[in-house]
Amino acid sequence: MNPDLPALLRLARTGNVGPVSWRRLIAEYGSAEQALRALPERARRAGRRGPLTIPDERAVAEEIDGVLKMGGRLITLHDPEYPPLLAELPDSPPVLTVLGNPALLRAQSVGIVGARNASAVGMRFTESLATELSQNGLTVVSGLARGIDGAAHRGALHGVFPDWGGTVAAIAGGIDVVYPQEHKDLQARIAREGAVVTEAPLGTMPQARHFPRRNRLIAGLSLGTVVVEAALQSGSLITADLADKYSRAVFAVPGSPLDPRCRGSNNLLRSKNAHLVENIADILPFLRHDTPFGGGLFSGFSERQALWGEGGGSVSSGLDTVRERVLSLLSYTPVAVDELVRHCQFSVSAVLSVLTELELAGRVESLPGGAVVLLVPAETE
Repeated sequence: MNPDLPALLRLARTGNVGPVSWRRLIAEYGSAEQALRALPERARRAGRRGPLTIPDERAVAEEIDGVLKMGGRLITLHDPEYPPLLAELPDSPPVLTVLGNPALLRAQSVGIVGARNASAVGMRFTESLATELSQNGLTVVSGLARGIDGAAHRGALHGVFPDWGGTVAAIAGGIDVVYPQEHKDLQARIAREGAVVTEAPLGTMPQARHFPRRNRLIAGLSLGTVVVEAALQSGSLITADLADKYSRAVFAVPGSPLDPRCRGSNNLLRSKNAHLVENIADILPFLRHDTPFGGGLFSGFSERQALWGEGGGSVSSGLDTVRERVLSLLSYTPVAVDELVRHCQFSVSAVLSVLTELELAGRVESLPGGAVVLLVPAETE
């Protein structure tokens, strides 16, 4: 086990520390221990009045022990076992909890998502496509939901052989929570023959706010994402949008224009750069062939060097002017961080440091895909 795991996990489980701020804090301070010591003052400086919720060492030790007792593993962004495709993301999950074979997270994978209330035709097509993908050595990643997701997992598991791809279930809750209940046996089988992965702590019951992170896992682990029967404004389209933002291939299966379950997936073909899929031959040519299989995120030239220079160090002091400018540019509409930096006319490191403080204070939220949004107006703090 990584000796730094307890501190890394404490930082990841701290209130208002999201995936982006977790990376920034370690890049700035050089270790999770030093970042944890600095958090209260950083949050206070940005306007937070109450204390941060930082789990104690005992709570973190109990989580680690609970995962190990289930036969699972905790993999951090610092570990060489961390999925390289996921590590490319600007908002990579700091810690993954895995039940099953963690090597599947590093395999070449294709995501399949779609409607929960899927048609029989849609599920039959999905199951057949997933079987073909698995037979061609590709791992199928999906979200273990009813409908298309379940069909994708079942298809990938058909007659599993050593050189088949298998399947990964990305879930919104803890690995000890089954959701939906009707997939209890399917989730158990995937844990035995594939892998179940989440960034949620043990005991977490899935809620609506958890599913965007689950969608990020699907898009981030996959070379491309296939959408089958997705309605307008559906979660499947969020996954496809994330895949596009992460420069991964997006595919869509055409459906009847009379079926509302197909309007979103048909719209991907109409207005986005989605590739039409009728069989596996429509997918394979568009998958990347430069998949990285090196060490963890911090091997080689580190993010700490990239953000803070060779000497590291903090830029926490003298940021009042930067914070004022950043707050004036933020709104309740998400804005890309790089666009914010462009309009601020301050250094990247200064803007990122301020965003970290504002997130700790509960005034902004970093969203999947590299955007940030204002949560609480400064005058109400």
